[in-house]
Amino acid sequence: MNSQTESAVDVYRARRARVLTALRQSGGGVAIVPTAPEVMRNRDADYPFRHDSYFYYLTGFNEPEATLILDADAKDGEPSSILFCREKNAERETWEGFRFGPEGARDVFGFDAAFPIDTLDEHMPRLLADSPALHYALGTSATLDEKVRGWLAAVRAQNRSGVLAPSKAQDLLPLLDEMRLVKGAHEIAIMRRAASISAEAHRRAMHACRPGMREYELEAELLYTFRRHGAQSPAYGSIVATGANACVLHYPAGNAIIQEGDLILIDAACELDGYASDITRTFPASGRFTSAQRELYDIVLAAQSAAVDATRAGVSFDAPHQAALRVLSQGLLDTGIVDRNKFASADDVIAERGYARFYMHRTGHWIGMDVHDAGDYRDHDGPLDDQGARPWRTLQAGMALTVEPGLYVRPADDVPERYWNIGIRIEDDAIVTATGCELITRGVPVDADEIEALMSAAR
Repeated sequence: MNSQTESAVDVYRARRARVLTALRQSGGGVAIVPTAPEVMRNRDADYPFRHDSYFYYLTGFNEPEATLILDADAKDGEPSSILFCREKNAERETWEGFRFGPEGARDVFGFDAAFPIDTLDEHMPRLLADSPALHYALGTSATLDEKVRGWLAAVRAQNRSGVLAPSKAQDLLPLLDEMRLVKGAHEIAIMRRAASISAEAHRRAMHACRPGMREYELEAELLYTFRRHGAQSPAYGSIVATGANACVLHYPAGNAIIQEGDLILIDAACELDGYASDITRTFPASGRFTSAQRELYDIVLAAQSAAVDATRAGVSFDAPHQAALRVLSQGLLDTGIVDRNKFASADDVIAERGYARFYMHRTGHWIGMDVHDAGDYRDHDGPLDDQGARPWRTLQAGMALTVEPGLYVRPADDVPERYWNIGIRIEDDAIVTATGCELITRGVPVDADEIEALMSAAR
């Protein structure tokens, strides 16, 4: 991001202020939030740089080699929000592109102060001196842990002069996780745009699909659409699976040839301005579902509809999953995929996990800056149940999660052959509201008749 609007700067500044307020309420201290390191791909080539999500959430700054310091002990007139980043360097900018430099970053991104990253070791012992606490992501980076030990040692070396080192270290991530769970208007606007781009990519793949193509050709249609509409990258490795490959949950797009009569499962979406989208659609390569495919597809779609209906503020995070599970379990019974002689009802299928061979994942996850976004799924202040687990947390307006039931039927002697090698997943992104949820990814059809109509029009 080469520039920031004033409204975006205000968003990041307000987040930093919120963290500082929380730290002061807990007794003060200094927080350290570094961005992600650059990672070498091979020899002298790096992977494309991607910022750390926590760092970006508080800064909007996406250059490498940067660290944010939040000083909750700063006195009036002293900087409490400090960025350390790369200096301006005409030679390196010729090779690598524009750098803000400390002064530019301070002015554009609204920090109280900014210094060269090379001076971090010089400043940190001063900032930590006489601070009651140190807040950072404990144990997540050996490099940062080593630097912290060095800074603390430098402070302790001044003990005879009456300077005290922080008496406690505290993990900063739980505080940031709770903040990130509920999305603001700025975030939801970006997520809606990312969802729209991803939906367009899925429509393009449906238009382009023909028997005889290879999976990677459909992946190319997705990646082209992401970049064409301004997304910086895929949000995760694209899954493009034909036929039996759709029964492999994390199958990467390969070189398998799409056959007449195959179902294609695509789980792919873009990342835009630091926010992920996540869409899965399953559609027939030939443009029309077979009767067996349509049977299972309609069961999965009904399960998703039940889960969507169960998604709203005030209910348990587990409620959508349980709603989907009941529909899927009944569908498995009705089709004979699970043995009716072993299970008398959907309740029995659920109680004995008879569905688990065919549905082995949960119905959703948080989504936001990361495709599997930050935040706990259980209420850690709640009472333990009979199995020793905490209660599922309650959904709130502004939370964002996926709704993604599926069925995956591998060949087996006890399964009707007409369903073999059918893998189906349907996934949308939902923003929780007070009375329900808003699906932001429905720019691509989900109803089987609508999918067939779209593909027919393309032919």
